[in-house]
Formats: sequence, structure tokens, C-alpha cells
Amino acid sequence: MLTAIVILLVVWAILAVVGFALEGLLWLGIIGVILFIGTLIFGFVRRAAGRRNSRP
Repeated sequence: MLTAIVILLVVWAILAVVGFALEGLLWLGIIGVILFIGTLIFGFVRRAAGRRNSRP
């Protein structure tokens, strides 16, 4: 699961960079940033939940 989250973060970061680099694709950059932040939060929540459940 962690590998999938890291891959998604890389893809969203690339989309954001391309979107901000090309003036006509500014919307792509904004969506990339939003998805990056959402995936990051999702990963932290899943990781925290996994740690909480693994404790005896």
C-alpha cells in the first residue's frame, strides 16, 4: 500500500510541475497539488490507523 501511495505522490507532483510550467495548463497544476495533498493526508491516516490496530 505504501508503494502505491508513493507512486501516486510522484505522479501528482509531476502533473503539478507540468501544469505550472505550461501557462495554458494551470488547472492541471492546481489539480495536481490538490491530489498530492489529498494522497499525502490519506497515507498518513492509513499509516496511523495501522499502527493503532497493531498494538496489543
